[in-house]
Order: sequence, then C-alpha cells, then structure tokens
Amino acid sequence: MSEQPTLALLAEKLGAEVRLAVGASDRLVPTGLNTLQDANKNEVSFLASAAYKRFLPSTRACAVLVTEEQADMCPVTALVVPNPYQAFALATSIYDRTPQYASGVDSSAVVAPTAQVHESAYVGPGAVIEAHARVAENAVIGAGSFVGVGTTIGARTRLFPGVVLYHGCMVGADCTIHSNTVVGADGFGFAPSDGKWIKIHQLGGVEIADEVEVGANTCIDRGALGNTVIGRGVKIDNMVQIAHNVQIGDYSAMAACSAVAGSAIIGKHCTIAGGVGIVGHVTIADRSHVTARTLVTKSIEEAGSYSSGTPFSDSRSWRRNAVRFGQLDQMARRVSSVEKALEKAGQGGASQEQVSGKSPDGGTS
Repeated sequence: MSEQPTLALLAEKLGAEVRLAVGASDRLVPTGLNTLQDANKNEVSFLASAAYKRFLPSTRACAVLVTEEQADMCPVTALVVPNPYQAFALATSIYDRTPQYASGVDSSAVVAPTAQVHESAYVGPGAVIEAHARVAENAVIGAGSFVGVGTTIGARTRLFPGVVLYHGCMVGADCTIHSNTVVGADGFGFAPSDGKWIKIHQLGGVEIADEVEVGANTCIDRGALGNTVIGRGVKIDNMVQIAHNVQIGDYSAMAACSAVAGSAIIGKHCTIAGGVGIVGHVTIADRSHVTARTLVTKSIEEAGSYSSGTPFSDSRSWRRNAVRFGQLDQMARRVSSVEKALEKAGQGGASQEQVSGKSPDGGTS
C-alpha cells in the first residue's frame, strides 16, 4: 500500500484490540514487521509459538500481536487477537514491497496477433505471448516469461520473471507462479522397443485452478491423456516435481523438494512435507499429513499423519542400526518359528523348558 497505517488503523484492519503500554500512542506509524528479538521501536512483531515466548520480555517492538492469555506478559503495546500467526499473515500484505506495474505491453515483448491480452494486464520486457493465448484483466506477465499457444491466464494472476507456460495450459485467477517454474513440459513417458525407447507424446495439458501459488524452479508436467490438475488454493513450494496426470485436491500444500509420480491423486487439505516421494497411481485420502522424507509406496485410505525413514543419529550408531535393519527379515522368521513352536508345545502339553531344550534344573536335556 502507498501509505502505512497508524497503529490504531493497523489494529482495525487486523481486528485487534489495542492495549497501549504506558506512554505509548496508537497514532504511531509502524514502518514494518519483524521478529520479537530483532524488531525495533518502529516495527510490529508477533508471538505465535511458545518456543519464542522467552523473547517477549526483552522485545523492543512498538507493539506485539498476542493472544488474550499472553497480553499481560507483553512489556509493550499489545495487539490482542485470537490467532497471532493469522494476524501476522494479514499484516504482511500491508507491508509488502513487491513491485507493482501499470498496465501495458513493454515495447520489447512479443505478442502474437491472435493472442488476447486485456488492456489492464501488464506484459514485461522480453516476454512472449504466442498465438491464441489469452491473458485476463490485471494479470502480470513478468520479464522474459513465455506463454505458449492457446494457454489461458486468469484475472490478477502473476507470473514472475522467467516463468514458462507451454501450449494448452490453463491457469486460473489470483494465482502466483514464481521464477523459473515450468508448467506443461512433457511427462516422462517412453515405451521400450528392441533395446530402445519410443516416445509417448503427451497429449494432455495442465489445469491450475484459482488461488494457486507455485514456488520457484518447480515443474508441473502436462498429462499424457487428459490433464494434470492442480485444485483451488493449492500451495506448492520451490523445486517440486509434479508428474503427468497427477491430481492435487483443493487447499493442499506441498513443501520443497517433494516429487509426485504419474497419475497419483492427492486429496483435499493434505500437507506434504519436504522431500516426500509419492509413487505413481496411488491415492492419498483427504486431510492426510505426510512427514518429511517419507516415501509413499501405497495408497493412504484414511486421514492421519504418515511417516517413513529413520531419524539421523551419530554415524557410528547409524551404521550399527543399518546392519540390524538388514537382519530384520531373519529375526522376524526366527520369532515366527519360536511362536509356532510355543503354540505347538502348548497344544501338546509340553513345557516351555522342553521347547527350549532345557531341563527344569537349568541343564540341557
């Protein structure tokens, strides 16, 4: 925004109750947001986690977003809200410094005669809009971005510099796609033939619904047949791989370095943590959470939290445990054998000592 609000106006926008510290004024104009430990007297901070409570007594912020329970602990002006983290998220839009552009097409951009670019949209230097593409009102096409033949971009969607949208893709309204992301490249499809590979041409597209954000250096492949589909409100981090014909349900989120193989279906309101791998043709139930570095090898049919892999330890312990991991099958067979022997002994009336080969006095029989 062009003008930064006073503390009172900021509180009004966030739905916060102002509890002024001694000598403070709600006419103060905060210049930005910062952490509890780094904020200065002209910045607002927030307390969203108990882990940071220790920084509250010494904060130099002009005001802090806190809950009712935390307000009495606040040494400066308290902005009391039900959820400080949500209020902080809303406040970031007020102090956002992302460059804004007036409408128009830069003289160095290339727009095909059959492309439709709304008069309120912005097309930056060196951008290319190919034939029959459509760019809706107030969209922003960053410098050097590429919009392929027949691709559509919805209202107020922003492509940062260097985004590539191949032909036949659909991006909804109010989306953000960050630099160096590629949408609509071919999925990984090849058929073996006489020791070589025959390319399976990818005949589908990519369909991205409204309010989606895609991080930098992410790849979303086009469908082999039919579309790869990203649902409404989905958030995808940097360096994520979405293979052909994947479907991601509304309001799910994926953290960095995750990869989803072809035709997997992720439900609605799921969270996929960093470095997760999901094999092809599986389904993940709505509201599932998959923790970091998990490998999903089969469908998840019920909502819940799912994990795999092992946590780190010192190298010496890890090597010992790795050896034991390789022995698990053998150990399981031995346990199964003992259980069967005990069951058989119980049915036959034999004692445990007889099964083990020991006499009651401790000797061997």
